[in-house]
Amino acid sequence: MSGAYGALAPWYDSLTVDIPYEQFADYYEERFRRHGTEIRTVLDLCCGTGTLSCILAERGYEMICTDASPDMLAMFREKCAELPEETTQPLLLCQAAEELDLYGTVDAVVCSLDGFNYFPPETLPEIFRRLRLFIAPGGLLLFDVHSPERLRFLDKQCFVDETEELLCLWRSHFDEEIGALIYGMDIFTDIGDECWAREQEEHIEYSHEPEELLRLLTCAGFGEVRMDKNGPHGTEGRIFIEAIRL
Repeated sequence: MSGAYGALAPWYDSLTVDIPYEQFADYYEERFRRHGTEIRTVLDLCCGTGTLSCILAERGYEMICTDASPDMLAMFREKCAELPEETTQPLLLCQAAEELDLYGTVDAVVCSLDGFNYFPPETLPEIFRRLRLFIAPGGLLLFDVHSPERLRFLDKQCFVDETEELLCLWRSHFDEEIGALIYGMDIFTDIGDECWAREQEEHIEYSHEPEELLRLLTCAGFGEVRMDKNGPHGTEGRIFIEAIRL
């Protein structure tokens, strides 16, 4: 079984058509406006195939986009070619969050769709340290996580996604010992002549208590931490966390 977002990458967009990316962009822009200072450069951490990054780029933001999966970034690069000519092309970097290394600072960082749940707890102090290093003083950090309750709710769940070219079987269990939801994905793709190819991936999403995230953010030099359960996909147990780089 392979790691996350390799075999899945070519099919990720077709399997996530229900994600309200425009609502995420609207939410971020509202938070940018409330922040009170102009935000022009934005880092999209764990950008995936770049749908949200492209929306923000078309809205006039200069985007820097990082992801640990070269396969997801390859799909993102194809989208870049479809952006309007007047749009500033996003800068794509293949980097793990704990190895983040930018050329300068950004005005804001966003990390969407429970990207932070993929970070093991022991990596969080270094991730927050690097984020503070590359966010300009007074800049904004916005990310969301699945609540611990939501991840435990998904224990022993099974989901199926199906199109004419693809069958994806998703099975999960919550491991209390490591505090994480582990889910395997079986991906069957039509390769013609009534034959299907099967690939497998394993994903791990770690449970992070909001109070611990608050403590780590404070220790890393962030302040004015705000938690919001009413953002996009809020009914899915998603918590949005906002912090200022002091």
